[in-house]
Amino acid sequence: MTNSPTGAAEPALRIADFGIDTTSRATGEALRDYVGKIRRGDLGALPALVMLAVLLVLFATLSEDFLTLNNLANLLHQGAGQAIIAMGIVYVLLIGEIDLSAGTASGVAASVLALHFQHDGNLLGAMGGSVFYAFALGLAGAALLALLLRIWLGAGLSALALVLVVAGVGANPWLEMLLAVCVGAAIGCVTGFAVSKVRIPSFVVTLGLFITWSGVVLQLVGPGGTISVRQSPELFAVANGSLGVAGSWLLFLVTGAGYAAVVAHRHLTRLRRGLVAQPTVLVVAKVGAVLGCGGVATYLLTLNRSPHPELASIRGVPYVVPIILVLLIAGTYVLDRTRFGRHLRAVGNNRDAAHRAGVNVAKIRMSAFIICSSVAAVGAIVYTSKVGSVDGSAGNGNLVLFAVGAAVIGGTSLFGGKGRMQDAVLGGAVLATVQNGLNLLGFAAAPVNIITGLVLVAAAGVDALSRRRSTAQHDS
Repeated sequence: MTNSPTGAAEPALRIADFGIDTTSRATGEALRDYVGKIRRGDLGALPALVMLAVLLVLFATLSEDFLTLNNLANLLHQGAGQAIIAMGIVYVLLIGEIDLSAGTASGVAASVLALHFQHDGNLLGAMGGSVFYAFALGLAGAALLALLLRIWLGAGLSALALVLVVAGVGANPWLEMLLAVCVGAAIGCVTGFAVSKVRIPSFVVTLGLFITWSGVVLQLVGPGGTISVRQSPELFAVANGSLGVAGSWLLFLVTGAGYAAVVAHRHLTRLRRGLVAQPTVLVVAKVGAVLGCGGVATYLLTLNRSPHPELASIRGVPYVVPIILVLLIAGTYVLDRTRFGRHLRAVGNNRDAAHRAGVNVAKIRMSAFIICSSVAAVGAIVYTSKVGSVDGSAGNGNLVLFAVGAAVIGGTSLFGGKGRMQDAVLGGAVLATVQNGLNLLGFAAAPVNIITGLVLVAAAGVDALSRRRSTAQHDS
């Protein structure tokens, strides 16, 4: 084999033969490509961003209390639980399914948490013999269902829930929060198995389980009953407490530096490998904008926002912010950087094609429901902490509908295959802003529900129209 002066150019020539653009695009080209994507119906998060900007300007104009520090912090508290549940629902929407039982499933998790805390771990005495043994048997069955499909995480969490329930360990706030997540995972095993293996339509299964889990909550809490968790400073602080000033800036520095490092590494890697990359100017501008907004938000939240500053001081980033950030970062990594995430999108785009390509479709679908219910349990912890108690209506009402709506408003498709974790956060911010602003303006519950519902319908309409336009462009 002889060396050739053109040998170094052969890889580039081979790439060029396949028509792959390996040059970094100029800023103008990148902007034109983005406009082209919008015209083809690939709107992404643009509608939600525009809607959020309009709402912020509108409510800031109509209410002098909207942009106060105290109200902006309240927005974070009010939208956190809803956004967290929506983050779990993104996984189910990605495979083209729906989970209408996520809200009441979170209610079951919250009820078990509260009972375990109030009765010092004695769930047998709290539930009564028949209910306790039926509950323990259900947890064991959930673990078995997960083992049948070799979903080790679901089986492990369900088994751990069984151990915690049977062991009767004394009340501990961290143990109770772990138990709630494990109960959520067990519920996801039951839901996912019914959809993926029994092949009952997810709408039917989750609608039935919505009613079932509502009954379970009533059984555990009692009609008209309330279980308080205010006696636990740790549980109450989850949604009501804040980091200190130093902790807030440390959170900003760690997350900001991590975000900048990840974006820079990804951009430089694409340039080094000769792949199509965004212009460096736009990448730097994006990172600068995110860090700038984060820095301003951190500064504002470290100011004293107490309504009565002479009596008390409330400063620092609320605890719900790092909780959401952890879920956002972990979920984004799973969806964007793992084989499981690629399989989720493949199943959502074309289930039959994914099956022919060797994807274990049943396992992927069941796993999505397990993740959804587990994350919903985290949302339940936040909701329980914010209210300070659990009652017989926990998880009922419009909770799950708002959570699904939050994901769709943010850009996740109802038809599967398209969605990101940040969609849930962005959509949750939109819904929280609508509800908060209307309440400040003195609207009653009826118009608030009407306007919120119309926002959800508009988001679903945009999703359907953009998908139709994208399909038409592809076919042509």
